[in-house]
Amino acid sequence: MQPPKAKRIPHPHVLHDHVRPDDYYWLRERENPEVIQYLEAENQYYDAHMRPLAPLANKIYEQMVARIPEAENDVPAVHGPFYYYKKMDKHLQYPIYVRKRASSRDDLATASEEMVLDVNALARDGEYLSVTVLRISPDHRRLAYLENRDGTDKYTLCVRDIETGEMLSEKIENVFIDESVEWDSTGEFLYYLTVDESQRPYRLWRHELGHTGPDELLYEETDITFTLSLAKSRSGRYLFLTSSTKTTSEVHFIAADAKPESLHVVEERRAGILYEVEHWGEDFLILSNEGATNFRLWRCPTDDLAPAGRTELFAYDKTRYLQAVYPFKEALVISGREDGLTALWVYRDGSLTRLEWDEPLYTVAMGHNLSYDTTEVLIEYESYLTPKTTYLYHLDTGSKTPLQVAPVAGEFTPESYRQERLFATAPDGVRVPMTIVYRKDAFANGPAPLMLSGYGSYGITSDPHFDAARLPFLDSGIVFVTAQVRGGSEMGHDWYEEGKLLNKRNTFTDFIAVAEDLIARGYTTADKMAARGGSAGGLLVGAVANMAGHLFKVITPAVPFVDVVTTMLDASIPLTSLEWDEWGNPTDKTYYDYMLSYSPYDNVEAKAYPHMLVTTGLNDPRVAYWEPAKFVARLRATKTDNNTLLLKTNMGAGHFGASGRFNHLKEAAEHYAFILDKLGVDMT
Repeated sequence: MQPPKAKRIPHPHVLHDHVRPDDYYWLRERENPEVIQYLEAENQYYDAHMRPLAPLANKIYEQMVARIPEAENDVPAVHGPFYYYKKMDKHLQYPIYVRKRASSRDDLATASEEMVLDVNALARDGEYLSVTVLRISPDHRRLAYLENRDGTDKYTLCVRDIETGEMLSEKIENVFIDESVEWDSTGEFLYYLTVDESQRPYRLWRHELGHTGPDELLYEETDITFTLSLAKSRSGRYLFLTSSTKTTSEVHFIAADAKPESLHVVEERRAGILYEVEHWGEDFLILSNEGATNFRLWRCPTDDLAPAGRTELFAYDKTRYLQAVYPFKEALVISGREDGLTALWVYRDGSLTRLEWDEPLYTVAMGHNLSYDTTEVLIEYESYLTPKTTYLYHLDTGSKTPLQVAPVAGEFTPESYRQERLFATAPDGVRVPMTIVYRKDAFANGPAPLMLSGYGSYGITSDPHFDAARLPFLDSGIVFVTAQVRGGSEMGHDWYEEGKLLNKRNTFTDFIAVAEDLIARGYTTADKMAARGGSAGGLLVGAVANMAGHLFKVITPAVPFVDVVTTMLDASIPLTSLEWDEWGNPTDKTYYDYMLSYSPYDNVEAKAYPHMLVTTGLNDPRVAYWEPAKFVARLRATKTDNNTLLLKTNMGAGHFGASGRFNHLKEAAEHYAFILDKLGVDMT
């Protein structure tokens, strides 16, 4: 079967006295039948190519499913008179949320279980489903949650009576996907955020339960570069509305038990100043980057917000990156990073203590903590070799007790594997960390097949985590490496700043340096290495395909952001205006020229490329389907090799691919089959 070839319609973009040809611009015309025909033709070509790999994909899928435990239950979190938790049955696609009424954790074994929400009951055969933002009312009678069935960021707010199981009449549309719903302290009102036409959360509303008239609009963010997020203080006494960009924030607050009144601002926005607010005792806590790249923590009375009245809780340490604060009645827990690793600190009685762990490479994070008054804090710990382990940290004694180790189906002997952190040297001399996991005999016969992944944008970190589904691949001798490139914040906030805007190329050259280092160490070769990345990570590996494709046998950009200049010039595209702080605004020639130097679509050349599988979703609001489609179309018309190039479009989903655990695993198994076939790996 011959690969599809998209027709070419000349469409020159002219800006800054520069002409940029875009013969595949027409693929953005979603209502054009020819566009859908082209995407379906690419899917048919994908199916034809993958058909011989079906036995391998099925085997991979079966091996991953075999690693799913019969049951997975979260550790229950206390909230009022109940303990809430999520559980997964091996044979179900979606989680089930339940609770038990108990006076203490010791009573849970004999307490009866009560249904909060079974997501499987909401699912319809073959239809996409996403459920997010579950919020329990203060009286524990009702559940507010969001659901979506098309893969966009526009969700529907629903309310369920937990005791009767009945759905209330409330159905509020166009609510944002996350950080967008909270109850007041009475359970009579819901606060929520809606999106504009570009799917930007921009309005805060208050809805009175049972009220059929118009809801009350409390705030509208008119600056298209700012987005809103909504949170309730852990004490339950305040609601915080944050308006922010990547570089600037402004927080408003309102008492959670207040009758209709105006929001109050903590501190008006100032360019370059990021801060967030929590509540503790009679004070607000302010985590701010003012004069402190890696953030410092202040407290101030709730009735006196002037900077002069603020007190710093502890001295600033530039090697310690503070990212979030979690107040409990007796103490604070602070999360962040130190020494390139995740970290938790406890602040109590004027002193700050970092929690210590045994392994040299790990990820630690706050668990699902719902109560402010408790002295027992749930903490989740894992590494490449340690399944997720939930600890109960005792704020009063400083001790921690392991409560649960996530079950692993099938044989697993940690001693059979190795994890390590190494450093490569970037072209500018910076040491770039990479985390690695492999079976201890992986290099017994020399260089091994290796999958190198990365992300490197928005300050998002790529930390080690345990994944039982990865075990069959490790047992087949595959090495997994994550490049912690600049643009993330693994090494602190400066690490992020050094990989954005006019420093963005560092992200790509860091990744290339890691690949070259792995080859130099003898861990792998160019004929045995695959590069993987999704979304902004798809931009990363897409740019690397142009810059250093010879280092890889296969590259798989998933929902990749590859048409950087065109997208950043089009404010009508969802989320574009929000991205200027990350990439720059190309109406400025300096940013235009710089983006043009790395934008994957604009840098496709007449040369050989690795085998490539590119994926997208027709309803993706974050990276429009036409970006990957245009990228593949230009590659087909330009590249000089005979290597395989596939485009797979999910016609009923968005940025996150198929919904449901098994549907997601089937997609993953196909993608792994493509990679392993090209690397020549035998999964037997």
